[in-house]
Amino acid sequence: MPTSDRAGLLKNASTVTTVIDAAMEILKGRRLGGLFLLGAAALSSRVPGAGTAASLLLRAYRRFR
Repeated sequence: MPTSDRAGLLKNASTVTTVIDAAMEILKGRRLGGLFLLGAAALSSRVPGAGTAASLLLRAYRRFR
């Protein structure tokens, strides 16, 4: 598998997992967090790792709040 294919696969996987995290937030009644993660997923299609970073930031915010 060429490197570019792997990079594209990882990028898509990151976006999909961020969308799943967003859906879980919305199902738990946390609309703002879900919308934040959906925006991060959209950004993640252009900036690799944005969705992962947003998810980590959201979790850290909740933990230390």
